[in-house]
Amino acid sequence: MKKLCVSAIACFLYSTGAFGAGFQLNLQGLRQLAMANTGTAWPWDVSTIFYNPGGLSRLDGMQAYANINFVMPSIKYVQTPTGGYSAETKAQTFTPFNLYVGGTLKKHNKIGVGLGIYTPFGSGTKWDDNWQGRYINRSIALESYFIQPTVSYKINEKISVGAGFIYALGHVNIQQALPVQFANGNDGSGTLDGKANGVGYNLGIQVKPIKKLSVGITYRSQVKMTVDNGNATFVVPTSLAAEFPNTNFSTKLHLPGVFTLGVGYQFTPKLVVLADVEMTGWKVYDSLIFDYKTNTDQLADTHTPRLYQNTTAIRLGANYKVINSLSVMAGLAYDPSPVKDGYVSPELPDANRYVATVGATFSPIKKITILAAMEFVSSDKRDATFLPANFSGKYQSTAFTGGIGFAYHF
Repeated sequence: MKKLCVSAIACFLYSTGAFGAGFQLNLQGLRQLAMANTGTAWPWDVSTIFYNPGGLSRLDGMQAYANINFVMPSIKYVQTPTGGYSAETKAQTFTPFNLYVGGTLKKHNKIGVGLGIYTPFGSGTKWDDNWQGRYINRSIALESYFIQPTVSYKINEKISVGAGFIYALGHVNIQQALPVQFANGNDGSGTLDGKANGVGYNLGIQVKPIKKLSVGITYRSQVKMTVDNGNATFVVPTSLAAEFPNTNFSTKLHLPGVFTLGVGYQFTPKLVVLADVEMTGWKVYDSLIFDYKTNTDQLADTHTPRLYQNTTAIRLGANYKVINSLSVMAGLAYDPSPVKDGYVSPELPDANRYVATVGATFSPIKKITILAAMEFVSSDKRDATFLPANFSGKYQSTAFTGGIGFAYHF
């Protein structure tokens, strides 16, 4: 029994790696989302606070902007090598949102100021309580909120710069079964629940060397999310209660820095085409350390490897103005996985992803813009093993996202 309990708690700790990769959201602006999340080079609206703070001083006047997204992910699992067992995550809908206010206090002013509240990480997975991987993960839910006051300065008609300070808040809840049974045959269970916070920054520059061409460079810094006094709770038979005490835990979870280079070109008065190359520094997430307030033979502090690798995503999008009040957008992207073979687990069965997007904006009157976008993401089928638990399977994930938003131009 002791060996079994040690294995259970080890797997439980490994499952907390889901603070990254497949939970990174690229949904911070609907026009940009509709163009495969390109937006580094072109300041379409006040959501440039996220995409490139340097673009804020290029807006004419102040804007208020809000949107909500409806994210519906699905993951399919097939046992390997036999292929005789399969499972699928339960249907869920997540609703990340974004709020922005900012621009120039006066038209053609060189200084832009603003505030953004956005959700760069979120979503989750939920498997059936009795599925074969329940001792690794039953469910995980992640929420994060970044608050970013921003200032931008237009040096001249060709160059503008900007910077934002980030204060991050987050919440994570992880649930899984433990391979210890009650008299009625039900599994024990464990839950990790904690709130996190951290700080970072967002820097950007936009350069417009000629009228039709714009270039943008941004760097969103790494954010170390610190969890203090998280709650670890266990439901186990009375004979094991002393080995699995309810206690507090602390940890630091690394959200990676992102460097993006973007180019935009206006081919005609109606058509703008954008391309972004996005480099994400996932390598900082090489290990995960948990410190428990109360330790036992079965509940010891842990230092577990994650060994993520840096990635480079490629994004291409286009915006076509049908008439002055109506524009349509579309885009494609390739987003590779940072998760190495041997570390692909059921709570994060990440793989290389392919993205297709469409959307539209409509201005019924001069000061109001209505925005809508849709995104479909499909991953490679990935045959992988999670070495810490010796759990193998073939995974494929898909996600559909729909979003709607509203902008007001003061």
